Amino acid sequence: MQQALLVQRAGRIVHETYERGFDANAPHALYSGTKSFWGIAALEARAEGLFDLDEPVRSGYTVRMLLDMTAGYGFGGLGKAVPTYERALEIPLKNAPGSTFTYSGIPLQVFGTFFAERLAPRGRTPHEYLRERVLDPAGVNVSSWRTLSDGTHPLPTGAFLRARDWLAYGAYVLAHRDRYRDAFTGSARNARYGLCWWLGGPKMPPDLFYASGSGGQALYVIPSQELVAVRFSDGGSPNHPATVKKLLMTTEALTDLRS
Repeated sequence: MQQALLVQRAGRIVHETYERGFDANAPHALYSGTKSFWGIAALEARAEGLFDLDEPVRSGYTVRMLLDMTAGYGFGGLGKAVPTYERALEIPLKNAPGSTFTYSGIPLQVFGTFFAERLAPRGRTPHEYLRERVLDPAGVNVSSWRTLSDGTHPLPTGAFLRARDWLAYGAYVLAHRDRYRDAFTGSARNARYGLCWWLGGPKMPPDLFYASGSGGQALYVIPSQELVAVRFSDGGSPNHPATVKKLLMTTEALTDLRS
């Protein structure tokens, strides 16, 4: 059931509700919505010359393949099963690199290992880089992160944010969408998944991109509508087309009332 819904349009919050005992100051787990941070962080790292998206990493796959989930790893590494960096490197590929899209947490942990190695000369971790290069400029505070057995934080999941912080992240990405445009281009194996972002599909705006987490967590960005929306839930399977349709209808009505 829905716990929070925030909608921002043209830089102004037009709807904000909290339900079922949830409130504006309470952090919520993003679950796999956390993934949306890493395509953006990777593009910042590319801009700094830390690596190239099409640079080989190992076993025939590239950085891009890790981020768009076509590296060849099988399903797994989600929720409580996220492997440490060391364990992720031991997991064999299931498919030839570039041949198949498989949604998984494993490739992001492998990317974390690669990213950590590139950041080591700076004395920074991937999560510190994310904070300094993306979250701080966006005015976003992560309330807490999960910690794995080796003391690191996971990449595929694990962030806890207040609704307004996740909304601020979406607004920042919207404002810089040209800089991050490579994140919103699907692969040959899945036209609906970019670099850690889901892309608009049937019955949804073609320019929509969104982050989706277990139990109904979602961050929607629709550039043509100047719209960013956050939804938190305490469970259930999300119906993204229906939610987006309702968001657009509600936002239009609210905009008409305020004009």
